[in-house]
Amino acid sequence: MAQNGRSISEQPQSLAEAAQAIVACPDLSEKVRMAKETAQAWHHRRLSRGHIATSAQAPDRPGRPARPELLPPRKMPRRSASGLKGRIALLHSLAHIELSAIDMTWDLIAQFHGVDLPRAFFDDWVRVGVEEAKHFELLVARLAELGAAYGDLPAHDGLWQAARATGDDLLARIAIVPLVLEARGLDVSPPIIAKLEAADDHRSARVLDIIYRDEKRHVAFGLKWFRFLCARHQLEPQATFHALVRRHFRGTIKPPFNDKARAEAGLTPGFYKPLAATGL
Repeated sequence: MAQNGRSISEQPQSLAEAAQAIVACPDLSEKVRMAKETAQAWHHRRLSRGHIATSAQAPDRPGRPARPELLPPRKMPRRSASGLKGRIALLHSLAHIELSAIDMTWDLIAQFHGVDLPRAFFDDWVRVGVEEAKHFELLVARLAELGAAYGDLPAHDGLWQAARATGDDLLARIAIVPLVLEARGLDVSPPIIAKLEAADDHRSARVLDIIYRDEKRHVAFGLKWFRFLCARHQLEPQATFHALVRRHFRGTIKPPFNDKARAEAGLTPGFYKPLAATGL
């Protein structure tokens, strides 16, 4: 980690410890930098998987600055791509989602580092973690171009709460985060991008297109490892997914679905349409 002017390569530590430090870091620029440096060190095999001391338990909440103000999801204003203020509010909301995704991904690595899993599992989620950091950075930069900053508007804490609710169940965590929450991003992103293009905000549209394309891969990683874990425990994937979502997800699985993008990620209608039909 870049602390006191030293990089992670000068401070040998495990992936597990580094992931926990990323989640705990309250400085968002530093959080992003730590994610990038950790990913580079892991992929260059300069970090072991390691372990976390029992005295260093995962934080109940990720490290965050004093702003933005956190509101209950029901009190958040509706997002809009119309007008400058609307686009700023939209991008701010998406930046908060991507910040939550940074913490959720690195928390997954920290929480489940001790599970008997192949290295490829951690390769995939480290890649997701650094891409979520990239997404947050892109959105913050775009906000700055529009004369705004992350923290200017309120946000909500629902995504982190969803992650913590599955903190002791890897199969449930993968079901809820990539296969429900990120899959929802595949549904809503194309119409938002189209609205931004119609408003001649092509720079914002390009940022969202990058995020959209990366999210397909994140959902694909989620499905890959969900199927892996189901096979290990001799569970039928679709039925197991339905049971876990009904047990752990407090929201609803809402159409319309981007069936094409979901299929490109391997998420076929048998996973999600029965949930929408029954209303959980």
